[in-house]
Amino acid sequence: MKLLDVVALTQDLPDLNLHKGQVGTVIEVYETGAFEVEFVDLKGKTYAVETLNALQLMQLYYAPLPQTT
Repeated sequence: MKLLDVVALTQDLPDLNLHKGQVGTVIEVYETGAFEVEFVDLKGKTYAVETLNALQLMQLYYAPLPQTT
């Protein structure tokens, strides 16, 4: 994952009031393999910014991926 990738949570994080499937944007990538993710509602208001690891996230794609051979 890289800066500005759109991601979804792969697990519930009830302590953070975040739940599997919620969508966010990567706003920082750390050398440790962690990602700062911003979660925004439909009105554009940020409701959470959290540091998460790759196992907690799934990258989303809005276009076909390039074919590999």
